[in-house]
Amino acid sequence: MKLYPIEAGNFKLDGGAMFGVVPKSLWSRTNPADSNNMIDIAARCLLIENGDRLTLIDTGMGNKQSEKFFGYYYPWGEHNLDDSLKKHGFHRDDITDVFMTHLHFDHCGGSVQWNKDRTGYEPAFKNATFWSNERHWKWATEPNRRERASFLKENILPMQESGQLQFVKDPLGDFSEKNELDFGIFFADGHTEKQMIPHIQYKDKTLVFMADLLPTAGHLPVPFVMGYDTRPLLTLPEKEKFLNAAADHGYYLFLEHDAYNPIITVKHTEKGVRLDRTFTFDELFN
Repeated sequence: MKLYPIEAGNFKLDGGAMFGVVPKSLWSRTNPADSNNMIDIAARCLLIENGDRLTLIDTGMGNKQSEKFFGYYYPWGEHNLDDSLKKHGFHRDDITDVFMTHLHFDHCGGSVQWNKDRTGYEPAFKNATFWSNERHWKWATEPNRRERASFLKENILPMQESGQLQFVKDPLGDFSEKNELDFGIFFADGHTEKQMIPHIQYKDKTLVFMADLLPTAGHLPVPFVMGYDTRPLLTLPEKEKFLNAAADHGYYLFLEHDAYNPIITVKHTEKGVRLDRTFTFDELFN
């Protein structure tokens, strides 16, 4: 097995929305905001090469939305998914599986693209199986008013219409050790229904793709919960349970949205679980 970080593009989000009820005087210490109160955000995906299987976890925003849409999110930097794949010797047509932690636009928008004549949409990975889970799919395709702007039908329905969509099995509890993709999954409901957090065993380490359970290192304190979470009072125990396990077992946390801390470890302190060390991918695995 080999792993590759895939940078799908950087953008910005409102710092207040990213930290909910936490005062700016606290969250700005770790995530400084610009004059518009926007903080830097990454869309860092993960590619798993395992035998003949090439699995991409999340796909970023993609590029099919309007200029007005992207204007809300202030794209910055030179990263994009295709160039990042090429850097590691791959093309999107090589991808056999696309695993989507959840179906918010900044996690799955790159899964679908315009067709050639721009009259409709098609899967952006023509040879891939797209993986979600049945309960989250229903949640995303019948969206509540709170999340409707994050679940865009053009990002979601073409995967099913193409016949390339499959669902992982529902877990008996909140963790599934074995599944169709050969990695463990922690299922969390605070951010959105049945968000999937992959646990990957690699080079004697457990690497956890954090998605929106822990967007940035600045979100480590348990009460630092995003305003985007639909059930923040569920996020609290989910985060606490996971972070205690991460500190106990020495997990390496792959941060999808932290523009400056790609991978971290955590430790127990008198104030709760806090940051231990930060790593780049190359420092840790090369």
